[in-house]
Formats: sequence, structure tokens, C-alpha cells
Amino acid sequence: MNQILTQPFGRTGHSSTRAVFGAVCLKSASQDEADHILDLLLNYGINHIDVAPSYGNSELRVGAWMKRYRQQFFLATKIDTIRYEDAREQFQRSLDRLQVDRVDLLQLHNLTDVARREQIMGPGGALEYLVEAREQGLTRFIGITGHGFLAPRMHYQSLERFDFDTVLLPYNYLLMQQSNYAADVNTLLSCCKERNIAVQAIKSIARGLWGNKNRTHRTWYEPLTDKEAISKAVHWIMGNEQIFLVTAGDMQELPKVLEAAACFKESQDDREMDAMVRSQNMTPLFSY
Repeated sequence: MNQILTQPFGRTGHSSTRAVFGAVCLKSASQDEADHILDLLLNYGINHIDVAPSYGNSELRVGAWMKRYRQQFFLATKIDTIRYEDAREQFQRSLDRLQVDRVDLLQLHNLTDVARREQIMGPGGALEYLVEAREQGLTRFIGITGHGFLAPRMHYQSLERFDFDTVLLPYNYLLMQQSNYAADVNTLLSCCKERNIAVQAIKSIARGLWGNKNRTHRTWYEPLTDKEAISKAVHWIMGNEQIFLVTAGDMQELPKVLEAAACFKESQDDREMDAMVRSQNMTPLFSY
């Protein structure tokens, strides 16, 4: 089995696999199901896990692995509260659930609302606690995540105010065909490259919104399921060497994503991607 390539994760000093395990797929998983996923991660050499307290039982499932495998993974979780005290309480709960005394990366979750960001980054806000946690050695690095079309623009603005180590945002071929979104993403990528900030992509295999279809997966959007289409979507993202791909939030499609990441050699050109979009009836998750 091919191992997934690694490269420096921004300025963190960690050589991360280009595919980061998105533990949201463990949200409703049993421990037995999660342990099967762990075997898959180890087989592909995955060395980076991204989780969050809002992902159901995910922290508990990952926590069960940590006593034996903590040194093999760069471990990231998130804070989704606004105030200092709430952030401290939430993070302490995460440490307990993860069965660790520190994480490698602590991220402000979905920092894309202006009013909420002002509270979080203001006096007595959650960011104050994240800085304190870093000073205390409870986390090594601080990052931001975002969902929706405002994410790249908001991240750029946030980076003007605080020197975050990582950013996470939606990024896939179809989204990048929207000129306004692509312009915001490229502005952000340029800033991150200059400052050696790691960039993580989510929604890599999104096919579109469910609409009136019956939901067959646990993701809020409909994912691609065709193996060849998933491979093309993954390879297109990995063709940008600046991007780390966070795996999709569904266990059914995870093996296909990991296999595609392990087989990556070169990106897909636009003609191939356009043909895939048509054949899969893909639609953007959001638009300006």
C-alpha cells in the first residue's frame, strides 16, 4: 500500500501527510468502527488528526487511541465558544475526552461572522484563552477555520490582526470557478505563503447540496461516490502544493479519498475537471 506524501505543515516544524484525517466522520461511530478507521490511517501513514468538540463522539473515539499512538499524530482540535471562560472550560473538556494533556493545534472554529469575531478577538474573548493556553504549553499553535463563501476574506482580515499559524477553508475545483471566491482565496494563499502559514482545505469531494434527495451519507452536503471522480477531485487539490486536504466527514468514502491521496502524482487539468463536473452533475455548495 502506498504511503501518502508528507511536507512541512507551514511553520510548525511538523512534516504532515498531505491528507489530514477529518475526525468528524467519527461523529456517530462506535469504538469498533473507529478502530477500523485507525488501522486504515496507520496503513496509509496518516500522521495528522483534526477533530472538534462539536463533532459528537469524535473526541472520545480519537481519545481511545491516544495512550498508544499519541506520538504518531499531530493532534488538532477546536474552540467554538466566544468568551474566555467558556473557551477554557470547553478546551479542558476536550483534553479530558482526548485523554491528553496538550494538543499540537488549537483552532477557533468557523470564525466567519464579523460581530462574533469582534467578541472572540476582543477583551475577555476566546482568543485570549488560546494565547494563554499556548503560553502554558497546552497547545503549540493557534489556527482559524471557516465555512462558507466568506471564509477566505474573513481569514485574510483576521490574519491582519493576529498571527495565526494555520487556516482552514472550503476549497475545491467548482468553488474556484467562481471568480470572486477564487480572488479571495488567492489573496489569502499569497498572504499565507509569504508568512509560512499552513492552509487546509475542506469540502474536497462535495458534489452539491442534497436538495430533495434521500441522504445516504452523514455529511450535510452530498459527496462524490464514484472512485474515479473522487480521485480527480483529490488530485486537483493536491496539485496545489500549498494545500493540505482534510478528508471528508463520512466513513464510507474515506477509503477512496485515502487511496486517491496515496496515488497522487500530478494534478488534473481543467478539461478533465470540467468533464467530471458535467458527468457527476456537480453544483457549488454556495455562491456569491
